[in-house]
Amino acid sequence: MADVKSRLTQDEVEQLQRLLGSRSLSLLYKASVHGYNASIFHAKCYAQGPTVAVAYNGSGYVFGGFTSQCYVSSGRYINDEKAFLFRLKGREGVLSPLKIPVKTATSAIYDHSSNGPNFGGGALQLLDQNAAAAATSSNDNYTFNVADLHGNDLGLTECEVYRVEGNPLSSCCCFYSLGKIMEEIRSYKPYLNSVPQIRILVLGPVGAGKSSFFNSYRTYPVKDGSNGKPLPIILCDTMGIEEKSGTGLEIDEVSNIIKGHIPDRYQTPSLKDQIHCVAFVIDECKIEILPEKLEDKLKQLRRKVNQFGIPQLVLLTKVDEICSTLEDVKCVYNSKAVEKQVKRITAEKLGIPLAQIVPVKNYCSELDLSCDVDILLLSAVRQLIRLAESYLDNFPFEKPKEEL
Repeated sequence: MADVKSRLTQDEVEQLQRLLGSRSLSLLYKASVHGYNASIFHAKCYAQGPTVAVAYNGSGYVFGGFTSQCYVSSGRYINDEKAFLFRLKGREGVLSPLKIPVKTATSAIYDHSSNGPNFGGGALQLLDQNAAAAATSSNDNYTFNVADLHGNDLGLTECEVYRVEGNPLSSCCCFYSLGKIMEEIRSYKPYLNSVPQIRILVLGPVGAGKSSFFNSYRTYPVKDGSNGKPLPIILCDTMGIEEKSGTGLEIDEVSNIIKGHIPDRYQTPSLKDQIHCVAFVIDECKIEILPEKLEDKLKQLRRKVNQFGIPQLVLLTKVDEICSTLEDVKCVYNSKAVEKQVKRITAEKLGIPLAQIVPVKNYCSELDLSCDVDILLLSAVRQLIRLAESYLDNFPFEKPKEEL
């Protein structure tokens, strides 16, 4: 499948961010690539958190709607006081932003697997009849002049859906509740039928806290503690990375692991056996004193993973030791000391983009579970899932079994 790229111009992105409150956007679904189909839309956008749907028509209009709630194919209306419709551009592509807030929040979104993005039960429906078309009707949920929204041109030249999220180093994790994050993880389903669970390879130096985050190569299916059912995640653990050659995990071994040849070394592993995302676990307190050979080995491993096009996330452990004044670890993203340390040391020293760095705190001496610690850890897991999903985007979409 070709790379999925956004159609939004920079001006349109900036206008949309103003309407959303300066949030970052991550493209989940593009109709011209994935298909003008409601089932595919729900598969790609399932439990992704807040989303914004953007439609384009031949008259130059760019319009759509935002919801702060998840699409979970519930078959019912969803309450959302923050939902709104919008127009970014009017006739002939003239920039003319318009925001239409929801009036009846209890019917803000109609979340049904047979419908595309459906705001207010038909106030604005995209992918109407599984086609490149929209349907609109001003009603009690959203009140507007339909011509103002799209110029009475209901044919779509494109439809995109983006996940809406904050800046990784400026948004506070306490915005999310532990229950909300856990529900996103619990309800997630890989959109490819051939991949029932995503596989996340966990790499890191000895003593970085890798084992605490979840010594030879082993896989660990993750179960939901509330009912014991398996979650759609398999964590693949390895030996720790060591400075000396011939000890710990070797670089050449990573290729076989990523390809799925471990542990049975079968010659034709399928996509479900391969690695879909890699998590590097780094002790932020020791990053400044990393031995030169170990630092070089980490860089070589990252280059090796890059050759396979596998997305990566760096988990910075022991974040509570970075800043002695940090009392509430779940709001670590608001700590200037942590932000400075991440930028100055990790991003510059290891050449890792800031968007791929997530601070966490491991359990060490605690006797009981902590909600604050769990929020950081589960937020990291959620980000790993999203990165793995972006990797699976490179493979052809499979129709849901009920459509075959």
